[in-house]
Formats: sequence, structure tokens, C-alpha cells
Amino acid sequence: MEQSLNEILSAKNDMVKKGQIVEATEKFFAPNVRTIDFDGTVTNGKSEMLAKMQGFAGAIAAVNGITMHHTSLNGNISFAEFTFDFDMKDGSKIFWHEILRSVWENGKIVEEQYFKS
Repeated sequence: MEQSLNEILSAKNDMVKKGQIVEATEKFFAPNVRTIDFDGTVTNGKSEMLAKMQGFAGAIAAVNGITMHHTSLNGNISFAEFTFDFDMKDGSKIFWHEILRSVWENGKIVEEQYFKS
């Protein structure tokens, strides 16, 4: 039996909550995915996004917390609100309150945009 999009979204969010951001990118992003960061940075294609996430995850010294506040699904568009709290290897700290907007096709994300709140 095929999973519903709601079940797939829940599985993705569960991985993100556990800090499995690289694994979630590998599992849920379509090969042709396009991402848009809150600073305007765009990635085109899963391999580009994977490289970005691997570099980011590799720079994390400690995960102090990842909290999912809310999630919503309407048709093929989902939203998830997270707070990310990381200590980075360079001594900096990241504390992001972020909204993720994802567009889904056939159980994979084809576009994801990140908003800082």
C-alpha cells in the first residue's frame, strides 16, 4: 500500500527532528529539486542540495535542540515550522526559527523554500 503524503511528510519531519537532515534530503528530495534559502541562495538538483547539507551538517559541533512547532499540508504543498539550535565547529552559534515550504510530486519534494521568522 502506498503511503499518503501526510505519512511521508510526517516521516520527513521526524528525521529532521532527529537531526538527520542529510538523510532526509537523500530520501525525500526529487532529482530535479530546487531550493531557495532565506538569503536568496538557490540550489538546483538533489546532488547540489546534498553537497550543501553535507557541508552544513559537517560544520555542526553540537545539536542543542531541534523543535518542530507546527506542520500543515494542503494539496501538494506543506509547511513546517522549526527552531534549530546548533553550536558550530568554528565557535559560532546558530539559532534559527524557520518555516519550510515544500512542494511535493509523487512523494518527493520538487521545490523547498526556507523562511526565517
